[in-house]
Amino acid sequence: MAGQQPSGRSDAAHPDRTVLLEQPPGSLSTLVRAALPTVPVVGSLPGVRKGSREDFAGLSYARHGVRLERDHVEAYAAVCGFPVKDTVPVTYPHMAAFPLHMAIMTDRAFPYPAIGTVHVENAITAHRAIGVGEVLDVAVQVSPARPHAKGVVLDFRTQASADGELVWESTSTYLRRGKSNPDAPTGLVLEDVPAGSTRWSLPGDLGRRYGAVSGDRNPIHLYPLTAKALGFPRQIAHGMWSKARCIAALENRLPGAVSVEVSFRKPVLLPGTVAFGARPSGEGWAFSLSSRSGSAHLLGRTTPA
Repeated sequence: MAGQQPSGRSDAAHPDRTVLLEQPPGSLSTLVRAALPTVPVVGSLPGVRKGSREDFAGLSYARHGVRLERDHVEAYAAVCGFPVKDTVPVTYPHMAAFPLHMAIMTDRAFPYPAIGTVHVENAITAHRAIGVGEVLDVAVQVSPARPHAKGVVLDFRTQASADGELVWESTSTYLRRGKSNPDAPTGLVLEDVPAGSTRWSLPGDLGRRYGAVSGDRNPIHLYPLTAKALGFPRQIAHGMWSKARCIAALENRLPGAVSVEVSFRKPVLLPGTVAFGARPSGEGWAFSLSSRSGSAHLLGRTTPA
């Protein structure tokens, strides 16, 4: 494993070499680096221009010694609907992984702009409950894109270890829309779950509140004006908030070692009302988050790990 590189980038020709970050990049500087490649003329300048898609062999970033601080865990739990406990919510380690996702996406060797890269699937496996105050080493690796029916997708694979023990891992799958390919896979197939009687009214500032905790301040989540600039009628909820809120509703029925897979189907506009549905499926649960009309925003399932 390589030490931290001053340039903040790795050599795409050597994906086995890992950029080790001592601190996560600042959210404002990350947002600027994410936006610049999409700006006409500026995006083609040296130092901003993205690398070749054909030559991209992968990237890996890591952070060591990430302590799960109680104040932050409790702030996250409050936004997502989890109870306060001495263990962290099953989705919480994503807070340590997300800055590495963005570091990779804003690396010049990563061949796609971060803006317009859409989170379409997320799979988490917690190998055991993780205690508040534990210290994690977190690594994220992405391989070259693979075909998808709507373009290509990239899998960001995260591993979190405590004292050398793998305790948590996830795969976040991001879509880059492109030429349709009807012969390519369409993605994760999950059973439909009807909307249940549980309704959640989501405030307009939910994206700003979750962004303050997660560091994900993508403009599509913040205000109507910033969301409209990127093609949405108004701001939308974060996909990982939607997943976390669903897991929070099932939290007391899940084992400490658990896998949770979700497919993000349709954006949740803010403010708005959504319906949560769940039913037993095998040894776990199938669940959904739906609009008032019954169309799915998210489908998911849990299984013992």
